[in-house]
Amino acid sequence: MIVLNNLTYRYRKGAEALTDVSASIGPGIHLLLGENGAGKTTLLHVMAGLLYPSSGECLIDGEDASRRLPSELSRMFFLGDNMPFPAKTINEMSRIHAVFYPGFDPVQLQENLKSFGLTGDEPIAKMSLGNRHKSQVAYALALRTDILLLDEPANGLDISAKQALQSMIASNVNEEQTVIISTHTVNDFTNLFDGVIVLSRSHMLMAMNANEITSRVTFTVSSIPAVNPIYGETRINMFHSIVENTDGEDSDIDYILLYNAIMNASSRPRLLQLLNNNDNEQHD
Repeated sequence: MIVLNNLTYRYRKGAEALTDVSASIGPGIHLLLGENGAGKTTLLHVMAGLLYPSSGECLIDGEDASRRLPSELSRMFFLGDNMPFPAKTINEMSRIHAVFYPGFDPVQLQENLKSFGLTGDEPIAKMSLGNRHKSQVAYALALRTDILLLDEPANGLDISAKQALQSMIASNVNEEQTVIISTHTVNDFTNLFDGVIVLSRSHMLMAMNANEITSRVTFTVSSIPAVNPIYGETRINMFHSIVENTDGEDSDIDYILLYNAIMNASSRPRLLQLLNNNDNEQHD
């Protein structure tokens, strides 16, 4: 469980990347959304213990992430966008680095690499951006850490590689793991998420499980406008809308529509009030 208590991170020049952020994030695959500069990467760095909060705290199963205890670091891995690996190949990386991660599965690593058409013996320095990213994601998933933080994992991947990545995440992640994926390309991970976290201008707007969202609002597609929608868009002559869930039936979440609704100044108050109508706390 990741618990954020009134977390603020302030740069040395005074600008706040995170402002009074509070949330509880439990097991599952969570989508992290926000505009450029919203604080997404900063939040992942704080969770990984790479940045220290200016105030407040980030707790990983009750332990302060900023203490960077070896026992906690072995349960977590952060993969940043285009992050350098200190090894010549991924197989060499597994020999010198994976020993610190008790959950590492070497068989799973080779299966992941094979899915991307790689062996793990390719020189990392000579690989294209896409292939380097494939090998790093394959390795990160094979570590099988309790908490996995991925920043733009689909960057540089072609269409088939993105499809392979989605299947790989679904098959590699178990019910006890907590995975947070920060991405601007939501459609690369269709129907994969158990929850969604939204940041905007350093503030946390929501952190909810998918089933909590669909129990309160419904996502509709129709040839005619919805009645009294919370938010709606027209796409290729079809009306995509978010409406209040009054019949208790589930619907698939349109994460792009949800994000646009939250970012819209007119629909945001009504939507967030409805999503939080049972309580005023963040949800895990």
